[in-house]
Amino acid sequence: MSLITTPFPARATAAEILTGVDLTGRRMIVTGGASGLGGETTRALAGAGAQVTIATRNPAAAKAIVEEFPGTTVAALDLADLASVRAFCDQWDGPLDTVVANAGVMALPERQLNAAGWEMQLATNYLGHFALVTGLRAALRSTGRTQSFGPRVVMVSSSAQLLAGFDFDDPHFERRPYDPLIAYAQSKAADTLFAVALSRQWAEDGICANASSPGSIHTNLTRHMDAATLQALGAMDVNGDLLTPDYYKTPAQGAATTVLLAAAPILEGVTGRYFEHNQEAEVVEGGPQTLANGPGAMAGVAEWSVDPAAADRLWEHTLEVIGAVA
Repeated sequence: MSLITTPFPARATAAEILTGVDLTGRRMIVTGGASGLGGETTRALAGAGAQVTIATRNPAAAKAIVEEFPGTTVAALDLADLASVRAFCDQWDGPLDTVVANAGVMALPERQLNAAGWEMQLATNYLGHFALVTGLRAALRSTGRTQSFGPRVVMVSSSAQLLAGFDFDDPHFERRPYDPLIAYAQSKAADTLFAVALSRQWAEDGICANASSPGSIHTNLTRHMDAATLQALGAMDVNGDLLTPDYYKTPAQGAATTVLLAAAPILEGVTGRYFEHNQEAEVVEGGPQTLANGPGAMAGVAEWSVDPAAADRLWEHTLEVIGAVA
C-alpha cells in the first residue's frame, strides 16, 4: 500500500490547507478547541464556514474565539470524567460531520488515576475520547455521504508514540515505575490504535478515522514538563528561558495536519492512516533508538501504533471498561 501524499508543504498553516474550501453547514466538534493547537484548528474550520462546537473543561477560555466567529458554540467537557463525557453526548442534537480529538494532558509529574482507575494521561487523551466518539456514533452516521465528504474522526497523536506502545499487561503503571513521558507516549499510541480500530469497526458506517501528529510547538500542553526535559529538547536554555529550535512549528502550522484530515476534500475516503507534516507517515520500528538523532529527527509511525491486532484488542478492552462504568 503506497503512502498518500498531498500538495501541502510541511510548514503550511491550517488556514492554507482550507484555501478555497467551503465548510458552510458542516457541524464539527474540537475538543480543547479554545486555545493552542485546538484554538488554531477551530479558527481554520470556522473560518471556512463550519459550525464548530468547542468542547472544553473551561468554557470561559473560548470567549475570544466565539467573539471572532459568532457561529461557534462552547460546551463543557471533562474527558477524564466519563460522566461528563456521557452528559455531553446526551446533549448533542442532530448530525455531526467531524470530531477532532485534540484535547490532552502531557507529562504529569506524578502518577494520578481518574475515577475509573485509569492512569490520568491515558484516561484523558484516550479513554475520554473513546467514550466521546463512540457515544456520538449515531450522530456521525446520520451525516452520511450526501456531501463532498463523509463523516470523519481525527485523533491528534504525537511523535511520542514512537517511544512506547500500549502495555496491555500494566497500562496504569501499577507494577512498573511511573514515567511521565512513557505514560504520555502510551496514550498517544492508544489514540493512533483507536483510529485504526475505528476504520475497521465502523467501515460499514462510512466513517473515516485517521491520526495526526502536529509536530513540536510551544503550547500550554508542555506546562508539566520539567526544565531538564525541555532543555534536552532544545526548547529551554540554562536560565529557564524558552527557545524555539528550528524543528519547532507555530501553532497555526502545527494544526495544519489535523485540519487536513478533518476537512480537506482531497482526503475523501482515506481512513486508518497516520499523517505528519501534511503527508502520510512511513511505518517504522519504534523504540528509544528513534531519539538517536535528536527529537527533531523523530519521524514515522511505530509498528505497534498501527498494528490491527493490537487495535482490535484495545477496542474490545475499552468497550468493556466503558460498559463497566456506565
